Amino acid sequence: MADCKYRLLIAEDDVSLRHIVSAYFIKNGFEVDQAEDGTEACSLVMNNRYDAIILDIMMPGKDGIEVCKFIRTRYDVPVIFLTALGSESDILDGYEAGADEYVTKPFSTKLLLVKVNALINRYKGLLVKDGLVVVGEIVIVPSKRQVSISGSPVEISPREYDLLLYFIENREQVLTRDRILDAVWGSDFEGYDRAVDTYVKKLRATLGSAGRHITTVIKSGYMWKD
Repeated sequence: MADCKYRLLIAEDDVSLRHIVSAYFIKNGFEVDQAEDGTEACSLVMNNRYDAIILDIMMPGKDGIEVCKFIRTRYDVPVIFLTALGSESDILDGYEAGADEYVTKPFSTKLLLVKVNALINRYKGLLVKDGLVVVGEIVIVPSKRQVSISGSPVEISPREYDLLLYFIENREQVLTRDRILDAVWGSDFEGYDRAVDTYVKKLRATLGSAGRHITTVIKSGYMWKD
């Protein structure tokens, strides 16, 4: 097993699934605590600090939505919903409760690991404080997936939002289209890499004057410059 680097809480009432996910994260260097219901999850959150928390929504006692809201009263930590509820209203409810990511079952443990690591790096690297990420004139509220520029809120699509955060997480690095596709669209995306160009154009327009931070690197891809 790799040296422990992060502490993770997994709250899931399906014992088999909880053990599978826990074993995978332990294999990849995490220290993992497990909770079989929402009440136990809240107790663990009260007495421990975690680098990330994975929550099922449909759990006995307190459900995942209640647990997520409770977590947000304690401290800033990445929260990922792992659930069979995949309707648009369910997903919106999850984000409204303060979740950073929403992963529907069935899912890839490899992709879940990538998402958890990305969220941890985002929180640590961008110093999320009081629920905000501030990069120059851009203010992001991860728990609500909201963005404002110079104090004015902007309308941003889910894909543009994910792309924006990926750029900011990797600022001052040259990012190839393939790398962006894998990180933002997922490794199983079957479209063309030019989808990146389309969304970069949309994101620049959405950001207005702040879109200048996204620069084109000829024959390579893109870079975020502060």
